[in-house]
Amino acid sequence: MRLLPAPAGSGIVFRRTDLDNFEIPANGRNVAKVSYATSLMRQGVLISTTEHLLSALIGMGVDNVIVELDNLELPILDGSALPYVQAFMNAGIRTQRRWRETIRVLRAVEVREGEKFIGVYPGSGYSIRYRIDFPAPIGQQSASIDLAAETYGAAIAPARTFGYKSDEKRLRDMGLIRGAGPHNAIILGAKGPENGPLRFHDEYVRHKVLDLIGDLALAGRRIEGHVVAERAGHAMHIALVSRLLKDRSAWELAHVAVETTPKEEHTPVLAGQGLPAGALMGA
Repeated sequence: MRLLPAPAGSGIVFRRTDLDNFEIPANGRNVAKVSYATSLMRQGVLISTTEHLLSALIGMGVDNVIVELDNLELPILDGSALPYVQAFMNAGIRTQRRWRETIRVLRAVEVREGEKFIGVYPGSGYSIRYRIDFPAPIGQQSASIDLAAETYGAAIAPARTFGYKSDEKRLRDMGLIRGAGPHNAIILGAKGPENGPLRFHDEYVRHKVLDLIGDLALAGRRIEGHVVAERAGHAMHIALVSRLLKDRSAWELAHVAVETTPKEEHTPVLAGQGLPAGALMGA
């Protein structure tokens, strides 16, 4: 997989180099299926497990990038978004001479399914509150974050995906988690993680926040508002994106107007916190 700088206004675009450079923009129209991961499809061409990379891009303020890959699945790496963040920092991120477009939430949009719930509300910036309730040994956890670039890299990106050892055979029989193992996921036994230590005491809910940021990236632009999730998951994250985009009265396109100098344009900076649209710098 290779990430390339893209012109302002391009958005996040996946490119299958093994299929004549066929492109799939990362937006809600191209969501294919959602179960244990989020997949995109356009004209029968599939890309799966997009959420960790999308989360890292949004979390670090990258608005415009071309993602080249030569197969249908993104690498799971260590199960978190941290390797992506580290790669972005090594490459550098620059501001671009075009104001960032955001989706500014004007009124509440909610999705409910039994005890599960997710909603987005008007608010400045991009903040998230998430609560989970899993069987032992996880139980209940909650986390809140005001999404700034430095906050994401330190507090959210390192959180790894997780799974129960007791579910392994069933999931593998379904053709899922074939590449999963202790090197790229927290494996939970009856007494706790079998491959600890945890990176955070609440790493599980932090990873759910990571997933949520990646799934909401499929709105096509960074959200400006406050998101609340209770026992949600990929399917409900995507359902919120769909409901939000369909209700055009619930949001407006906003533009972040910030002056920049030629020096700043070529300085590796973290796009976000009111900066203009960001793109990865070339090697």
